[in-house]
Amino acid sequence: MEDRNSLPTRILMTADTMGGVWTYTLELIKALAPFNTKVALATMGNNLSLRQREQVAALPQLTLYESNFKLEWMDNPWEDLQAAGEWLLQINQEFKPDIIHLNNFCHGNLNWGKPVVMVAHSCVSSWWQAVNDEPVPAEWQYYRKAVAQGLQAADLVVAPTAAMLQEAQVLYGPFKQSQIIYNGQDTAKFKYAHKEPFVFSMGRVWDEAKNISLLAQVGAELDWPVYIAGEARHPVTGETLELPNVHFLGILSESEIINWLSRAAIFCLPVKYEPFGLAILEAALSGCALVVGNIASQREIWGKAATYVNPNNAGELATAVTKLIQDEFIRNIMSFRAMQQGLGYNIQQTAYYYRQAYGQLLGVTNQKKSPEKILI
Repeated sequence: MEDRNSLPTRILMTADTMGGVWTYTLELIKALAPFNTKVALATMGNNLSLRQREQVAALPQLTLYESNFKLEWMDNPWEDLQAAGEWLLQINQEFKPDIIHLNNFCHGNLNWGKPVVMVAHSCVSSWWQAVNDEPVPAEWQYYRKAVAQGLQAADLVVAPTAAMLQEAQVLYGPFKQSQIIYNGQDTAKFKYAHKEPFVFSMGRVWDEAKNISLLAQVGAELDWPVYIAGEARHPVTGETLELPNVHFLGILSESEIINWLSRAAIFCLPVKYEPFGLAILEAALSGCALVVGNIASQREIWGKAATYVNPNNAGELATAVTKLIQDEFIRNIMSFRAMQQGLGYNIQQTAYYYRQAYGQLLGVTNQKKSPEKILI
């Protein structure tokens, strides 16, 4: 049995405020709460929005340390990263955590004096290769070096899929230890309602990897309307992506997202790059028939529970979505498959494997072993 008294009760965790890592972080912290785990959350990127502050306020076991230091992938971030490192070490001294859980790369080699878990959610190098079909340009070599140093210094590197871990090892390895822990969600949060005849998508609209513009491109060819939610303004360049042929909803609240997903018959995100994809998971838990990019990570996660399309082929995307629109029987089968598969990615399971990983780094043994698909 698990010895709760020997597992970490205080964790210093980093997070950026600008994407899916924020959702991942909050859900994990919530799932750790029943174990009396207190978390110091150090945020970087942008200052928290009002909605994010409300989310933090709802977690009494969380102590917020807020900053707007630049992230590794931003333009000329190195002075900020140096200052952020000093700031993080001050938090470490003040909060006295048992373990360090980093959701960014460049601070793995600080003098923490504690075991370090680093999660490779995604990276510029693998993103660039997937989106542009070429290696990252020379100007990113300093980024690659800094990321490699951080990852190689970590006591344990975690990735949300085997596909992402393999890419990280090729680009930045070798690592001291590595493990796959699939992302999860609160499965009870999402609901299946009467399905309505529309296609839904959501995500960082400005991110080329999400490939939402391809869905907009084929929107006029579909018999059903297409609704898209998310941020269309790029956080660095300030440019806003235009989306013809669709109904753009902008940024929605969590309750609004749950409502749209519950009613959507089809969820489409023809990603070029997506190491896991919480938006797709949330759609699956809502009983949407899934249409996603035919890439290794998505095949690993969804198996036979999704329809896969070439993310560079608009015609193939239009054909796949049209088939689901026209065939209610197949659509219902894919809806059921998505829900069943999605239920396997619950946040309680994710939190269990993180606690097990923390305990192993702290020298705690545990009689219950992870499923073979989790560990490599």
